[in-house]
Amino acid sequence: ENLEKNFISTWQKLPEEIKASYGDGYLRQSVAVLKVLQKGYNSDLSVVTNCMEHALTSLHPRTRYSAGWDAKLLYLPLSYLPSAFTDAL
Repeated sequence: ENLEKNFISTWQKLPEEIKASYGDGYLRQSVAVLKVLQKGYNSDLSVVTNCMEHALTSLHPRTRYSAGWDAKLLYLPLSYLPSAFTDAL
């Protein structure tokens, strides 16, 4: 809810020419996408802070950290593929 309010308030502060270049439906579509994405958010932020703590305090920090199962199963494997392929996906 807070993210949606921030997005809308930022949109309202934009100059009219920028709003016109994105079109009338951009705000509606973006808010709809935000609502869909919010359903998949993890409310437990300790997953991220644990990765940050390990990166800062470890003698041998990892090259890449994956915070959460979505990162382990989807985003991390995609990061090893060629960028043209990941962009297409």
